[in-house]
Amino acid sequence: MKTEISFFLNGSKVIVPVDGHHCLIDILRGPLGLTGTNEGCREGECGACTVIVDGLAVNSCLYPALEAEGKNITTIEGLQGPGNELSLIQQAFVDNGAIQCGFCTPGMIMSAKALLDSNPDPSEEDILEALLGNLCRCTGYVQIVDAVKQAADKLKDKS
Repeated sequence: MKTEISFFLNGSKVIVPVDGHHCLIDILRGPLGLTGTNEGCREGECGACTVIVDGLAVNSCLYPALEAEGKNITTIEGLQGPGNELSLIQQAFVDNGAIQCGFCTPGMIMSAKALLDSNPDPSEEDILEALLGNLCRCTGYVQIVDAVKQAADKLKDKS
């Protein structure tokens, strides 16, 4: 049996019918067609499916879809600027070579955004802790941490 829920997705209100057994990733990638959020392990171990729900980074593969009711959800697609311009965080990942195959990148970027939204001046330890639930099998983490540091510096310069 489907239940209709509504929430704000990347700044726009959406209404979508969901089955009680669906997780957030099912409706993001399915009826909403947002495939930037990747499904990796379906167990909350890899972080490829990370999105931001009311300011917190969550694994959308574990987050019950029904719990999205009334929430503010941001996916990787929600970071694009006018004309599909990359956000500062996305550009920092490009600049620092923090992308190899790219599968983990949306989840890494969303975890980094949640961190920088709550802590605009993170230490390296803060960054590593924020990325703890995100696994990368290609680049190692040096470039990824450098990208988050660069994004934090640029965001500070901008404010």
